[in-house]
Amino acid sequence: MTTRHDWTTTPITPGILRGALDLEHTERGALPHRLPALARLQIPDDQLAMAESQPSGVRLAFRTRATAVELDVVATKRVYSGTPPRPDGVYELLVDGHLAARASAPDGDTLTIDLASMTTETRPGPVETLRFTGLPDTEKDVEIWLPHDETTRLVALRTDAPLQSPRPSGRPVWLHHGSSISHGSNATTPTGTWPALAAAFGEAELINLGFGGSALLDPFTARAMRDTPADLISVKIGINVVNADLMRLRAFVPAVHGFLDTIREGHPTAPLLVVSPICCPIHETTPGPSALDYSAMGEGRPGFLATGDPAEVAAGKLTLTVIRDELARLVGQRAATDPHLHYLDGLGLYGGSDHAELPLPDDLHPDPAAHRRIAERFARLAFGDGGPFSTRSR
Repeated sequence: MTTRHDWTTTPITPGILRGALDLEHTERGALPHRLPALARLQIPDDQLAMAESQPSGVRLAFRTRATAVELDVVATKRVYSGTPPRPDGVYELLVDGHLAARASAPDGDTLTIDLASMTTETRPGPVETLRFTGLPDTEKDVEIWLPHDETTRLVALRTDAPLQSPRPSGRPVWLHHGSSISHGSNATTPTGTWPALAAAFGEAELINLGFGGSALLDPFTARAMRDTPADLISVKIGINVVNADLMRLRAFVPAVHGFLDTIREGHPTAPLLVVSPICCPIHETTPGPSALDYSAMGEGRPGFLATGDPAEVAAGKLTLTVIRDELARLVGQRAATDPHLHYLDGLGLYGGSDHAELPLPDDLHPDPAAHRRIAERFARLAFGDGGPFSTRSR
């Protein structure tokens, strides 16, 4: 027997969206962005344009008595030529902070990416309806976390009871920037990325500016962080600078200073935590660039190789070891006049012994268990007693 509902349709507006810095209204639905429009005009490559439109940490949030919720979406399915199909993105519905249901959109637009030629082709697809039923018939706070790695247009939101904006949580807003690891690569659910888990452990409201392949000290990202209201700020720097082979040491150090200077223009006294790279054996002492490991792909799994020459480190090429040393030195220097600036060694989140136990499955990105371990340690070191984000420190 099919249950009939009297639906209330609520427009998708910034008032019921968390974790996004902009909401673009398109002909096919509202598209959340994690960078503002002005910053997007300055994006130099398709990788970052794709990554910032993938809604890692973005969620719909509202208060309602509804027992049924429907969300119409157009999801963008990525297909990498010559690699196994990717799993569908996951939508998670939370009631009063607790997971109540999951769903996926099995179809949508298709973006085919040829990694050899670096060409793309897009095929439009249908609108899919996600249905969440059987919710408690009580006034409650509901969140729908969007897939962390699947661009999603929000077409319509329907509930069988009216909704309103959620009550203020009173939690501090944590603004974080990092690489694909922070974006959530190899995590399987949006609340399973290490920043989402750490925010839950630390009771903070997350804005996740982790961008796959694109933590590259871009000035427009620093300006976006400068202009975004936040109570707690962290930047995780290193792996993308190395695996993109983007700059030498001479350019890296001033770029970090400039990035931090810009953030400080808008947040002069907020706790600001600089996090160095987690363990990644292929790039600990070998510079970039990274390249696809075609032998691994031949075995049906993704993999990466470091293709740089360690002998070039003496000439200024960057490795993760070099970057950790420089970040520790730089933060120590700046902290003499900035008492709210802090440093966290990424090896304390995931080090060599962790890699031996929970190896990076593609040689770059942690698996779900490692995401949780990183989150637990970050929560303890940053949000715990004596940490830079603890209430006693603020």
